[in-house]
Amino acid sequence: MLEYKESFSPSFARDLAAFANSSGGKILLGVRDDGTVVGVRDSNQLRAQIQDIARNCDPPIKILVEAVVGKVMVITVRESEGKPVQCREGFFWRQGASTQKLSRDEIRDFFRSEGAIRFDLAVCPKFRYPEDFDQEKFDAWVSQSRITPRRKIDDILVNIEVAERAGKRLVFRNAGVLFFAKDVRHFFPHAYITCLLAKGTNKVDILDRKDFAGGLVNDIEESLRFIERNTRTAYLIEKLRREDVPEYPMRALREAVTNAVMHRDYFEVGANVFVEIYADRIEISNPGGLPKGLSREELGTRSVRRNPLIADLLHRIALIEKAGTGIRRILEDARQHKCPEPKFKVNGFFTATFWPNAEIARKVTPQVTQQVTPQVTQQVIAVLESARTARTREALQKVVGIKDREHFRKTYIEQLLVAGWLEMTIPEKPRSSKQRYRTTDLGRKVLAQKSGG
Repeated sequence: MLEYKESFSPSFARDLAAFANSSGGKILLGVRDDGTVVGVRDSNQLRAQIQDIARNCDPPIKILVEAVVGKVMVITVRESEGKPVQCREGFFWRQGASTQKLSRDEIRDFFRSEGAIRFDLAVCPKFRYPEDFDQEKFDAWVSQSRITPRRKIDDILVNIEVAERAGKRLVFRNAGVLFFAKDVRHFFPHAYITCLLAKGTNKVDILDRKDFAGGLVNDIEESLRFIERNTRTAYLIEKLRREDVPEYPMRALREAVTNAVMHRDYFEVGANVFVEIYADRIEISNPGGLPKGLSREELGTRSVRRNPLIADLLHRIALIEKAGTGIRRILEDARQHKCPEPKFKVNGFFTATFWPNAEIARKVTPQVTQQVTPQVTQQVIAVLESARTARTREALQKVVGIKDREHFRKTYIEQLLVAGWLEMTIPEKPRSSKQRYRTTDLGRKVLAQKSGG
């Protein structure tokens, strides 16, 4: 960028700060706006004044002052490594060819975009400990980490940096709220994952939709269960042994969902993480695009964390690695699963798109009810438990909270009937208005195994 200044004036500090907050540039002192050279008298005093202005900015601005032929002084301003920079009159940046003062909201957004404010490290003033603290979530997290649970809870919370001491009480950081609050959405209404199942290849017809907001770890696990029960698994028989092979690379999907939660921009209050299952693909997206300091070309080769504390807490329970290998692991798992290579799109959101293994899809598509193994999900358990006493389809559908009748029939009723876990009370008249469904002895065994009985 280039700026013409006819003469030195007190407003010179604004231009220095604006260039430092942008990508740097040159100021030509002694040149009118129309490019006419009027010259400026070069002196040690003038150079000292310019250097003083640069040093008195916060943080100081690095500049180079030199004179050239024609009595024009050139001041080269470097882009600051400590943005945002302010001068005595405030914060400024370049918009086109003009220097503009930042408003309050622009200052806030600038701090966020430059990574000067970390959402996960900021204190949440509304959170009250222990009233808003969920002991069960904390205990579950500790059990998966390498932390000795015999230590005092307060000490653990401070040591893992989700809380800090303020006199005799603990104040929680946002990361601690996302992991351990009883009601996360009370504090951050946008902190949830939406999972949806579409009928075709677009969002015109939605068969099922769930919002998960039970804390970051719970949301990741529930999203993966949603994927598992709404995608297909083939039975492959090799060497007299049966192998259950899902049509999608589940480890890669787990990595993608975890990355979406970890890297999303939590300052974006109007958006959330999405997991979308279509007839031909799965898309996982999070608001915020790439973190600052990471280019599209560097994706998968460098580790730049938008939310370092969230990343650390997930790393402690082995949900992620910290070496920036997530993208590589996603690609490798897709290759091992013989799926097309996932694609990544950045446009304000970061979206990862996955396609199924074509061979598996061919095996399960013609005979879905014969090939798909019912997943023992919470919804399946709820259906089997309820059907210990014969129930109508409508009653069972209400138990799992699915609105789409056809989706419930194909995904649950048909699959459980084929598996032998559910039976009709009037099998000779499958369309009878008096038809009921009840759990078989085999279905009861499934329930007993799940409960450890």
